[in-house]
Amino acid sequence: MMAINERIKKFRNQLHLSQEYVANFLKINRATYTQMENGKRKITAEDVARLSELFGVTADALLTENKMSQPATVFARSFEKLDESDQAEIMNLIKFKEQMKMQRS
Repeated sequence: MMAINERIKKFRNQLHLSQEYVANFLKINRATYTQMENGKRKITAEDVARLSELFGVTADALLTENKMSQPATVFARSFEKLDESDQAEIMNLIKFKEQMKMQRS
């Protein structure tokens, strides 16, 4: 089972973010953030909330190894921020891609 500090590092790397960038987002220095990633500093509930916001995942995805949380949550959060016409356009694109996939099969 992966520890929370390892999951934080994994998400940061997946998004190609530097430790400096994440530290600035959290309003801490890079050395303190490095200690967090290395498991030498406790991660607070506030840290979890801010990191989940930055990474576009649920707090559950950071705290546990919930595989469902990652891509689906990022998409859902981004989708919810769009206005109705943009959401409709995305849905039409999804339908189009599904039709193209069916035609290739």
